[in-house]
Formats: sequence, C-alpha cells, structure tokens
Amino acid sequence: MATTLFHDRYLEYDFGPEHPFSPVRQEMAMDLLNALGVPLDPEAPPVATRNDVRRVHSEPFVETVEAASDGTPPPEARSFGLNTGDVPVFEDMDAATRGLVGGTLHGARLIADEEATRVLQFGGGLHHAHRERASGFCVYNDLSVAIDALREHDLRVAYVDVDVHHGDGVQHLHEEDPGVLTVSLHETGRALFPGTGHIEDIGAGPGRGFALNVPLAPFTESGSYLDAFEHVVPHALQHFQPDVIVAQCGADAHFSDPLADLLLTTQAYEKIFRRLLALADEHAGGRLLCTLGGGYQLDAVSRVWALLALVMLDCEIPDALPGAYRDRWQDRLDEPLTPTLHDPEQDFEVDRQSSIETRNRRTSEQALEQVASHWHCA
Repeated sequence: MATTLFHDRYLEYDFGPEHPFSPVRQEMAMDLLNALGVPLDPEAPPVATRNDVRRVHSEPFVETVEAASDGTPPPEARSFGLNTGDVPVFEDMDAATRGLVGGTLHGARLIADEEATRVLQFGGGLHHAHRERASGFCVYNDLSVAIDALREHDLRVAYVDVDVHHGDGVQHLHEEDPGVLTVSLHETGRALFPGTGHIEDIGAGPGRGFALNVPLAPFTESGSYLDAFEHVVPHALQHFQPDVIVAQCGADAHFSDPLADLLLTTQAYEKIFRRLLALADEHAGGRLLCTLGGGYQLDAVSRVWALLALVMLDCEIPDALPGAYRDRWQDRLDEPLTPTLHDPEQDFEVDRQSSIETRNRRTSEQALEQVASHWHCA
C-alpha cells in the first residue's frame, strides 16, 4: 500500500489554457479515482523552501524565477529558459513550482526516515529542468531535489524514467555521482525533444557508466518497448543494487499522445508499473517513489495515472469507467471518452514493425555494452 501525496496547490502550476502541460490532467485523474471509490486519502506535503530548491539550482536562476513570478519577466529571463513558448511565465510561478517540489521532496524524506516505503507523488516529474535553465515545461527539478535529499542520507538511488522524452535534466544534474544510476527509455532524440539521451551518453567523471539511455525508434509498439525495458532495467538494477528507486511515470508514450510517436497502450503501462513495484521489492527493499510527468491527451493520461494509483495501492483494476464521471468530463471537454479503463484492442498497422523491433533490441544491447566495461571496473 502506498502513501499518496497531493494538494490542490499542485493545480496552480498552470501555464495557461492553451498550454499542453495542464493541471486539468491531474484534476481529471483524481476525479476518476474518486469516482472509482479508490481510498486515496492523500497526505498534503509542505511547500519546498528556497533552500530546498537551491540544492540543485543556481542562485541566479532562482532569483530570475522569483523576479518573473509577478507575471512580468525580467530582460534576462529567456537566457534562463523562461518566457518561452515551452515555459511561459505566470504569476506566482516560483511558489507554484515549489509546491510540486515540496511533494516529491516530502516523499523522499518519508522514505529516508523510514516512515514510508512506497510513495506516489501525484504531481511533479519535472525532469527537463537544469541547474540554471528551465526547459520543456519544467521550471524547478523536483526529482533532482528529492534525489539530492536521498543522497544526503547516503542512500544509493536508481532513477527510472519512462516518459517519452529523455530525462535530460535529472541525468545531467547527477551525471558525476556514482551513487545515482539514471535509466531513461524514450523516443530517440533524433526525432524528439530534447534531442539528447543517446546510447553513448553514459555519465561523466566518477559517474561515468551510471547513466543508461535507451533511445527507441518512432512508432515502437508495446511489445518492443516492454522487451527493451526487460532487457535493460532489471539488469541495471541487479548490478547497481539501489537503496531506493525514483521513477518518473510520464504518460506521453501512449499511442494517442499528440507530442510524440511511441505506441504504448494502457495495458503496457500497467505492466510497466507492476514491474517497477516488483523490481523495487527485489532490489531496493520495496522503496519506491513515483511521480507523474508528461502526457497530453486527456482521455489517455487520466486513465494511465489512475492505473498507476490503482497498482501502487494494490487495488483491483475495474473494467468500465463510471457513467457519471464520463458524462461530467465529456460535457466539459466536448469530446467522447474511452468507456473502459483499458484501451480497446489496437491494430496500428505500422510498416516495417519487425525492423523497428530489431532496431530496438540492438539499441538495448548497445546501451548495456556502453556501460558494461565501467561496471566491470567498479
């Protein structure tokens, strides 16, 4: 059974009604869980302090975020990745982002203090934020703040990122620390933002060999994705033997997502979430901290994140979505919703699927080959 973290202040992280990273995603998923009668009873975490954020972000960057939080960006904002199409400024942006950071940090502290083993942070996952640059809808990096707090307790951290985009900010913030293993499965950077996460990118300095990237071909289907996951993630965790796993559970690898080209189904996501739990039990004493992340097709992302909560809370997976929930959101969104929690059977009819599967298997093998010599020397 997981400890769940959520507060209405999470919904204040809002770039505006036309921006894809909308708090409606969480609102809809939470409403679905309530409609299903899931006993969430989320704990309300504290807001992160300025010093908490400064664990991983530079003083000039934090000052610029603060200055932009009156809705009027200073002239230097764009040099820090702010006031862009991806990261427009909004009023109280600093406080809203610290609200999300506080949730993920609180989850890490619960685990470090042995007050919880399995934590679902129903927000966060801002994996693109860098030390002094906002990027990809992400202002402060809640994941890295939490990882830094876990490292302060001398815990070895394995970070597993299943968002469709490479977890570049987290990797780069910890790439020199051999006590942090980062594993990212994502659509290849040759086709998708942020253009990083190549198999040759394996960390730096004393952390070389502790970053593992699996860039997957566009139009990868569930079977090939799961094969890559099984080929790489258990092997990496077996070698690294973490004390805790931190997972970013973005839902944007779903086949309906408008911003990417992987073809996962909700059935595949359920398998991924169950494997994360099993791998945490096997390699990390059950210690697992999950956050949300990307996901931009509302019908899909609400169902994927509901599945994440159901799996982490050891609840049965229902079939049909409650009628009142569907009516409420169909009226609000003015579009039909899938009537079941899982996707109907899909036939994608993708050309050259066998060559995509072969390419992904070879990518998985090469990713492990890149780090193997460093592991043998460790």
